[in-house]
Amino acid sequence: MIMTDMTMTEFTAGLEKSRTVFIPFGSTEEHGFHLPLDTDTIQVYEVLKMTAAKMPVFVAPPVHYGVCRSTSDHPGTIGIRSTTLRALARDVVESLYRQGLRHFILISGHAGRTHMNALLEAGEELLQEYGDLKMAIICEYELAREASRELVETADDSHAGEIETSRLLYLYPQLVKGTSPEEYPEFPRYILVRHKQAYWRHGVWGDPGKASREKGERYCQLTVDALVEFIQQFESFTEQS
Repeated sequence: MIMTDMTMTEFTAGLEKSRTVFIPFGSTEEHGFHLPLDTDTIQVYEVLKMTAAKMPVFVAPPVHYGVCRSTSDHPGTIGIRSTTLRALARDVVESLYRQGLRHFILISGHAGRTHMNALLEAGEELLQEYGDLKMAIICEYELAREASRELVETADDSHAGEIETSRLLYLYPQLVKGTSPEEYPEFPRYILVRHKQAYWRHGVWGDPGKASREKGERYCQLTVDALVEFIQQFESFTEQS
């Protein structure tokens, strides 16, 4: 049940089928020379659409902005503060709660640590404030990597590398503009730096050259399967007191 496509009558009817909603978070962020700035949002939203086609679950409109630290100097990246993301997540959940939803899955296609921590903080706060609410926080990229670990050739694949390039080749091949060289960031350990692009020139973490459309299709299918299994566990979960 894709909320952007539903009328209010359809939404009301949908509540009879499910009280579970995915809230997808992405980013507007560089992804090398070859992938669009909306890569994180595209991936998570499309996978959720596929998941919703398999079982009744709401999918809220995606959030296209995230906390982007390591890529903040790269052209095209638009970042927001952790406090902004935390407040936005809270507002969206509370609004959906008032509409009758009770099981919330905040799922992010953007895997930045600070970004994920902001969602975790918001989720923990809401969990304490609403006694009949269920909450889960998922990094969709980590789920995809875990589900497809036997297919991935690049040992340390991450940002704009083998997995993300493969998935875009499958989902939106027209948006993939060639490729980028294999690269890994070289940030100093423990030390914060001002000029981040100096330590990560091309904004790639992995090897896009190992990507293929066939891998992308399989990555997406495996991720959908993992999400369907998780929803079943999540909806039946009863917290111990």
